[in-house]
Amino acid sequence: MEILGIDIGGSGIKGAPVDTVKGVFLEERYRIPTPQPAKPEAVGDVVAEITQYFNWNGPIGCTFPAIIKRGVTLSAANVDDSWVGTDAQRLLQRKTGNPVVILNDADAAGIAEMEFGVGKGRDGIVFMLTLGTGIGSAIFVNGELMPNTELGHIKIRGKDAEHRASDKVRQDKDLSWKKWSKRLNELLQHLDFLFSPDLFVLGGGVSKKHHKFLHHLKTNADIVPANLRNDAGIIGAALAAKKLV
Repeated sequence: MEILGIDIGGSGIKGAPVDTVKGVFLEERYRIPTPQPAKPEAVGDVVAEITQYFNWNGPIGCTFPAIIKRGVTLSAANVDDSWVGTDAQRLLQRKTGNPVVILNDADAAGIAEMEFGVGKGRDGIVFMLTLGTGIGSAIFVNGELMPNTELGHIKIRGKDAEHRASDKVRQDKDLSWKKWSKRLNELLQHLDFLFSPDLFVLGGGVSKKHHKFLHHLKTNADIVPANLRNDAGIIGAALAAKKLV
């Protein structure tokens, strides 16, 4: 089954047709920088442009960095505040002329990793953390998703965790991998104490550099890099849209 997956991020919007049986792209992904300010109409236009680029006519799965309930965005992380309360699903359906499912970006990445990546076949409690502009999270209990968790906003030393330990913070502050890992490990150990997970899966673009920092991290849970790297959001979005078929 082929479904178009689109991943809306704070810095870029990217998409590709996905084979939802194999969990692979059918064409090379296409990326457009996120418009600034990232307001609903402007972002919707980019999603429409990506849809047209692939000459797509059919269901679309789309991720978004926010709490999503019944297609409505209830928060706005690293995008314009005007998204709060927007019926994003209806907006994107109007822009693309296609049926759309929209879901939290980290939830989408987690769905992909649980289906095709390191979470496949794992029971117990699995945490997916996406490390990028912010820190997204997805929690699975025996393979079932608990949607819309926002663990990147847990307070660590008086700040949101993502304002201390995201990959953007590492780059902006020019932190060494060791210093950044110490910040990240504070978050992991805090989550370990609160939830006693069995596995942490670390995703986002930085996961491809896991050899530089993973050995500095230590919790009672296993810690592994995501297999699907930065493509997980697109694949997970497509999987979520299977229900439209």
